[in-house]
Amino acid sequence: MNILKGAETAKALTEKAASIADSLRRPPKLVIIRFGAEGSDVSYENGAKKRMAKCHIDCESRVYEPDTDPEEFFREFAALNADEDVDGILVLQPLPAGISASRLFSSMDPEKDMDGAAPENRLRLFEGRKCVYPCTPEAVIRMIEQAGIELKGKRAVVIGRSLVVGKPLAMMLLERHATVTVCHSRTENLTSVCREADILIAAVGRAEMIDGSYIKEGAAVFDVGINVTSDGRLVGDCLTSDLSKASFVTPVPGGVGSVTTSVLALHVAEAAAKKLADG
Repeated sequence: MNILKGAETAKALTEKAASIADSLRRPPKLVIIRFGAEGSDVSYENGAKKRMAKCHIDCESRVYEPDTDPEEFFREFAALNADEDVDGILVLQPLPAGISASRLFSSMDPEKDMDGAAPENRLRLFEGRKCVYPCTPEAVIRMIEQAGIELKGKRAVVIGRSLVVGKPLAMMLLERHATVTVCHSRTENLTSVCREADILIAAVGRAEMIDGSYIKEGAAVFDVGINVTSDGRLVGDCLTSDLSKASFVTPVPGGVGSVTTSVLALHVAEAAAKKLADG
């Protein structure tokens, strides 16, 4: 089993983002919106801030309580959306019950949408057109490419069907000619389905759920999970120590997550470059 760390992929993306940022007349700016203090959200936000600093990108956090008045929030979001000094917006999900995801992402300027959540970007992804990809699925694809893993004709299994990771990643894998199965909580014989995968992507959000019984000999395993245990450990969806049959396994931390923040930085830098060129 080879541990496939994200450092090499992240370094290349970080250098590219920093180069773009340094070429502009002002630093790009990202605003991160977070509701509450969920451990995985805070962890991702902290990692994103560190990555933006390395890429010479300004980063501002706006933190709201889960019970924030929706109308007050949407007024502030509209002002942020219209702010010419803001190049990118990242909304951490899931959202609290009072904040409509449909309303939020439908109102977001697709040019400021850094995670492929706006309807226009989702439609472009579905149609196979150029778009802003969701950061985590793009990070998985870039790590697959960095490792030299062939996707064409291979069986890929994605565990998780969220709009943030599972569904967009399935579309991106299909674009690259993989045969894709998307699994979820109601999939029958889940372990058997997973054992058919040449490439297994775990995005289920359950700490260390995927053990050796899910893995085919020689499969490549990409762990998208970010889970904080009761004793404060940061772990993925995979029990890495039990995956000796795999050819590649990404660690948590230090795997897909480290590349995700680099993808985000590149999105922000490219959005700023496009805006300033148009302006």
